[in-house]
Amino acid sequence: MFISAKYMRALTTLLFVTVMGTASAQTDFPTKPITLLVGSAPGGSNDIFARVIGKQLQEVLGVSVVVENKPAAGGILANVLLAKAAPDGYTLVVLSSTFTTGAAVRKNLQYDAIKSFTPIAMLAKGPMLITVGNGTSYKTLEDLVKFAKANPGKLNYGTSGVGSINQFASELLAEAADIKMTHVPYKGMGPAVTDLLGGQIDMIIASAPSLLSQVKAEKIRALGVTTVERSEVAPEIRGLKESGYPKAAVDLWWGVLAPAGTPKPVVDKLNKAINQIITSEAMKSFFVKEGASPVAMSSDAFANHLVTELERWKTIAQSANIQAD
Repeated sequence: MFISAKYMRALTTLLFVTVMGTASAQTDFPTKPITLLVGSAPGGSNDIFARVIGKQLQEVLGVSVVVENKPAAGGILANVLLAKAAPDGYTLVVLSSTFTTGAAVRKNLQYDAIKSFTPIAMLAKGPMLITVGNGTSYKTLEDLVKFAKANPGKLNYGTSGVGSINQFASELLAEAADIKMTHVPYKGMGPAVTDLLGGQIDMIIASAPSLLSQVKAEKIRALGVTTVERSEVAPEIRGLKESGYPKAAVDLWWGVLAPAGTPKPVVDKLNKAINQIITSEAMKSFFVKEGASPVAMSSDAFANHLVTELERWKTIAQSANIQAD
């Protein structure tokens, strides 16, 4: 088929303009408001972190950043919306460890936890607290393990639901200590903490923001944090290495994802901005008060972290027979 020189010149020009326009859009990013999706209701750690980071991003990037809460299906709705969004950096999601624990046990997600997203940056990590009610006799983690070994299944623990990070952390401890406990799932951490205070359940492993105020008020007792060493969040509480169970260590984390296919220049710009924000002295102090510590890493490093953690939780889910409802 004959193609005229005039047609070829027009086609070349069109391709050049398209490529240059795309490159310019990536270089000029951002030029319009950015939306931060949050898969939980206002007031939770994901929401709090999103609003603080969003406010700082506005100042660094020079555009409005809007937080939209999509509290449904344990954060899944927000993830679905992100997976379907345009991969241009203008729609992001702020999420936490539940992203990987949920993906490890749920079969019918409308996205692939790894392939459907481009990791932007991790925000922070934080320990969980291993706590028991004041009515129990356990003064140390060793006391709890000794009782559980002598009474398989009699000790019970509460969580915010099946497949939650609380359940995974509890089963990880059970595996490391070679004990069997009974899982009592709740619809949220609030009711679980209420029952721990009332003596209806024996133990909860949950985030520092969920439990630390009750520990400091001596309404419940902390036997340890879920990090290997002591944490700056609660330096008075022993780490798992001191108790002899370093293999049960688990961190909570928070991070930012974009849709798969987001251009690298956009990813790099967002990663640089977020790392600049979270490593400021003011933000370090903020995170510690919220039970976490900032963690600056590259997009690739965060992607590797997600892959490694997802595989870990799949293994734990299989060995502990954790299945989503």
